[in-house]
Amino acid sequence: MESTRVLVVRGSKALGAVIAESEESAELRLVFFAPSDEALHRVQIRERLYLGKSLDSAKTEHFVAVVIDTDSDLDLTGAVTPALASDEGRERAGVSTPEWADLRVWGHAMSERDTGLFTQALALANWHATHRFSPTTGESTEPTSAGWVRTTPSNRQLFPRTDVAVIVLVTDDRDRILLGNNAMWEPNRFSLLAGYVDPGESLEAAVEREVFEESGLQVDRAEYKGSQPWPFPASLMVGFVARVRADTDASALAPDGEEILSLRWFTREELRASLDDIVLPGRTSIARSLIEDWFGEPLEQNAVWLGSR
Repeated sequence: MESTRVLVVRGSKALGAVIAESEESAELRLVFFAPSDEALHRVQIRERLYLGKSLDSAKTEHFVAVVIDTDSDLDLTGAVTPALASDEGRERAGVSTPEWADLRVWGHAMSERDTGLFTQALALANWHATHRFSPTTGESTEPTSAGWVRTTPSNRQLFPRTDVAVIVLVTDDRDRILLGNNAMWEPNRFSLLAGYVDPGESLEAAVEREVFEESGLQVDRAEYKGSQPWPFPASLMVGFVARVRADTDASALAPDGEEILSLRWFTREELRASLDDIVLPGRTSIARSLIEDWFGEPLEQNAVWLGSR
């Protein structure tokens, strides 16, 4: 179809072009191919995923993601950034040549539409990669329903799943925030406490349990602040703020020593003064959003985390 736009995913990255508005700011726009483009016929496509249609303009556009092998070389000649297709337009807007972009690096610098397409495509791609066999029968599965179902020869259907996790900004009666260093990270890397919701557990109960397990502190007054799909590989991060209970000593920190190695309280002044010494979550993450909401303004640090959680 003439109105179909094809997004290409390779590994954890998608094809994008950087638009430099100034030396201080840049935007990433996804680039697309037409379904008939010869470049798509010269690479091994593992999955084709229908992402939906856009009604934002007078012309309806349909979006499809194709997942190619991580070692595939794609001819980028036919890649097009919408509204900037001409060489003159690209040069005037400061548009880079197409490159493989990581969602964790560029998610905060993309339009809502492009972020949604990228996140959805990556989440579906990760699900397909890990569900090639039925967990109940062991049969092989094949993608059906435009990539939204996998079906066995005996017609059993598997549907995409999402693993729910809570992420918590903990404060005390001095309005400090608690940040922790995970055992998988560098010693100077700090973030909020987080963990998966257990079966049969409410989100609020998960907040209290995770904070206690990782810090030894008991919290209450859990307040929902927002959520973020995090397709690394298949999470939905649900953000909360919670306060240390009045009968709990906030200084009695007890990191579990397995997942969390160290914990630190920060006032706003202490956090600002520590920006050259510690690494905070990247701008794309809900963790950074929660921290900056508490802080009251954006923080001048642009580090990006490309590892797990």
